[in-house]
Amino acid sequence: MIEQFQTLAQPSQAEFRDRGSQFIAYAMPVQTVDQCKSHLQEIRKEHPKATHHCFAYRLGIDGNQFRANDDGEPSGTAGKPILGQIDSRELTDLQVVVVRYFGGTQLGVPGLIQAYKTATALSLQLSPVLRKSVLKSFSVEFDYTRTNEVMRLLRELDISILKQQHDLFSKLEVGVPVRKILRLQERLQEMPGILATPI
Repeated sequence: MIEQFQTLAQPSQAEFRDRGSQFIAYAMPVQTVDQCKSHLQEIRKEHPKATHHCFAYRLGIDGNQFRANDDGEPSGTAGKPILGQIDSRELTDLQVVVVRYFGGTQLGVPGLIQAYKTATALSLQLSPVLRKSVLKSFSVEFDYTRTNEVMRLLRELDISILKQQHDLFSKLEVGVPVRKILRLQERLQEMPGILATPI
């Protein structure tokens, strides 16, 4: 079971030039395809005169959700090299968009591949890598009077609260790092009346 994954800690940007062409790479942590689409739209608005807006992303801990787009460059010369750089650093939940302003000289297929690869690599080097725990969602229910006890346990096990609802009975939706699920279950056996169920 995968317990952790790596992404970028923050967005970053880098620039690379080759024979007059300018390549500006934007790397950003993302979690959904919709976020990828809206980042791409923002960058297109910021660079309306650019010749190409090529991109790649990889999402999720299994890495099965990905896309690479050449945006009019010769097939395989932009999106694939961008994705290759994301994968070579074993990153996920990440999108890189590389904007190109054509400088008047054709770079040829090897030149394009190298340029997109280099611009992407530079942008990925500028942000620290963040190791994140894979979380499993649980619903936690308990009597309102035991709120402090439950909050203390969640802090101790580094469990994040995703949603909360407090009435006479409290209900929380929490994200539990997968490596701490067993520990949580052991601790809850010592705390009768607090119920945690996987969602």
